[in-house]
Amino acid sequence: MITAKGVKPVAPFLHRFDNLYLFGAFSPITGSSCLLEMPHCNSQTFQVFIDQMAIQDADEFKIVILDNGAFHHAKSLQIPKNMALIFLPPYSPELNPAEKMWRHFKDKVSMIAYQSLESLQDKLSEVAKSITPKLIESICGNEFYKQTFRYAFNV
Repeated sequence: MITAKGVKPVAPFLHRFDNLYLFGAFSPITGSSCLLEMPHCNSQTFQVFIDQMAIQDADEFKIVILDNGAFHHAKSLQIPKNMALIFLPPYSPELNPAEKMWRHFKDKVSMIAYQSLESLQDKLSEVAKSITPKLIESICGNEFYKQTFRYAFNV
């Protein structure tokens, strides 16, 4: 484009973003995990996630630590009988062991220009497949959670 000196050219530009959402829960005690990729982040997709998590090791009681996302508090949520939700105080992500796993994911997928959403999905799948229970325990298994678990459940 050619414009007068000092005049910034104006051109139409469409910012286009594709999104996907990765829902996940990681046990600092056993190293188990549940990951689901979802097209949206809302109460309906969160319901699908917690239902899937409840089915996984159905005889296990799950204590899920959550931030205060609006969809975590939706009145329409049906909490499975083998699950309890514990909400962190506002603005305290450092208390959630899952945040350390999200940092692991971000470190593996950031600073790369993905040509398509599918290529990002492929990379996320690669990272997810490389996660082992030992890795989860080493990343988010701080001693506070382990001691609290042992004390609370007399294990």
